[in-house]
Amino acid sequence: MKRRTFLTSAGLAAAGTSVAMPAIAQGAPEIRWRLTSSFPRSLDTIFGTAQTFAKYVAEATDNKFQIQTFPAGEIVGGLQALDAVTSGAIECAHTPTYFYIGKEPALGFGTGVPFGLNARQQHSWWHFADGGKIINDVLGRLGAYSIPCGNSGTQMGGFFRKEIKEVADLNGLKFRIGGMGGQVLARLGVVPQQIAPGDIYPALERGTIDAVEFVGPYDDEKLGFQKVAKYYYYPGWWEGGAMLHLVMNQAKWNELPKHYQAIVSQACEAANNWMLAKYDAVNPPALRRLVANGAELKPFPLPVMEASLKAANEYYAETAAKNADFKRALDSMVAFRGENLLWWQVAEYSYDTFMVRTRGRA
Repeated sequence: MKRRTFLTSAGLAAAGTSVAMPAIAQGAPEIRWRLTSSFPRSLDTIFGTAQTFAKYVAEATDNKFQIQTFPAGEIVGGLQALDAVTSGAIECAHTPTYFYIGKEPALGFGTGVPFGLNARQQHSWWHFADGGKIINDVLGRLGAYSIPCGNSGTQMGGFFRKEIKEVADLNGLKFRIGGMGGQVLARLGVVPQQIAPGDIYPALERGTIDAVEFVGPYDDEKLGFQKVAKYYYYPGWWEGGAMLHLVMNQAKWNELPKHYQAIVSQACEAANNWMLAKYDAVNPPALRRLVANGAELKPFPLPVMEASLKAANEYYAETAAKNADFKRALDSMVAFRGENLLWWQVAEYSYDTFMVRTRGRA
């Protein structure tokens, strides 16, 4: 039954058209927003998540609330998305909060931190362990509000021009890596480079950088990294499950009718699931193609992982001693991680490990 037919048959217009129609109009105002993504249009899963979110909002409001999506570079660069939102130049952005740790280190926890939480744990921490409150308290002081809107799952370690056999091989390595991973690796001699997605391939091709991490096989293949770097490492320990956000101008969010806020929240949740499911579907065949075309798949050596964990813990301790918001986020995440890993060891890890061992027999 159409909405107007339902309203008429329910007798809601009985008090007179002059009263009922304005009330309906006021309840569902026509709103137009613009959204800037931190990613190029060619990355159809990440950029597609923003488009999917906007589609869900439009459909749920009979096209009364429309959000036009723009890829990185059309309005602002990928790393300037938060600034555009907080300044009021644009209503919202689809971006990872860890791009902005230079403004506030605690924002790294909104996306994911080295040796932190996997995708499901990150989502649970946000909703049920004060993660969302902690991050939005920080964003609120900048004039923004965020809702999770996508997750990549565990990422790859990236493409490298040379093999990484020991910790010493990291010394002097110019590595495109965002968030806290770069801060941690700098302690091991890496020279981290934060480069927007659209500018990564030229930098790798020219030799301006020696290695690059981005997301996973599907996007890495699209960006062509395998054409100029041979060694493909795993896992991307700097984010166990990278969460993206719809970051909105706080005033614009507050202006929305409550039912529009509810629709935005649920559309974000649906888009979040869409992105993770899409990556789970497209990464496996992409990895096969990359290896078939010459990529050499390698795990990070255990000494490199151990040294990175030690460096991460040192970085956390030093930063927490100087920054109360960071300490609050760290303490919350560590407590949640410890409790969750006990459960993971019993159920998820045991099941997944068995299934991996029996792959091909099941």
